[in-house]
Amino acid sequence: MARVAVVSGGSRGIGAAISKALHEKGYKVAATYAGNDEAANAFSRETGIAVFKWDVSDYEACAAGLKQVEEALGPVEVLVNNAGITKDVPLHKMKPEQWYAVINTNLNSLYNMTRPLIEGMRERGFGRIINISSINGQKGQFGQTNYCAAKSGDIGFTKALAQESAAKGITVNIIAPGYVATDMVKAVPEEVIRTKVLPHIPAGRLGEPEEIARCVLFLASDDAGYITGATLSVNGGQHMH
Repeated sequence: MARVAVVSGGSRGIGAAISKALHEKGYKVAATYAGNDEAANAFSRETGIAVFKWDVSDYEACAAGLKQVEEALGPVEVLVNNAGITKDVPLHKMKPEQWYAVINTNLNSLYNMTRPLIEGMRERGFGRIINISSINGQKGQFGQTNYCAAKSGDIGFTKALAQESAAKGITVNIIAPGYVATDMVKAVPEEVIRTKVLPHIPAGRLGEPEEIARCVLFLASDDAGYITGATLSVNGGQHMH
């Protein structure tokens, strides 16, 4: 029986690469998205991956959406919490809505997406929860107190849930990507990438979304059953943690 995997923010960027990799490995994949119907529908047509629309910062929307996924595809056994946004500004200029939007989407979503699924995973004695954090959740970053707080919080959430879940056959791990060649990063001027970003990356290049996806495939597999509470840093050597 093909396992069912949910990837939040799964129709664009790193999430799209993760959804495709799982789909190609034979998982039944549900990719969630928040707003861009055109991109999500194009992604679904191109890949054959089912897409579901809801706001991961809304608990009731997550509970209802995940119920819909399970009715359509079966019990969710792999959850990839990938959805994230940025609203970068130094704290002394940050508005409350910029703080709360990022905390709600990047941190509170882990509770909202995991809570409706964790009891089923415990009953079945199997689960793979993979949370996508960030290098900046490990080292901090100017202008990102909101984002860094959330992504660091994701790591704490993961370590605690890993301890609670290990005896039930559920692993909970973090992937912390560095700078990856997605639309979000490519929007940064090329000169800035060349002079300000790449000199700090020993590998001398940006990561590829598929490199993050391969890490997800491994952590989702039976081969990774003894790995839990771990942070896998995928950043070309930029921050060794």
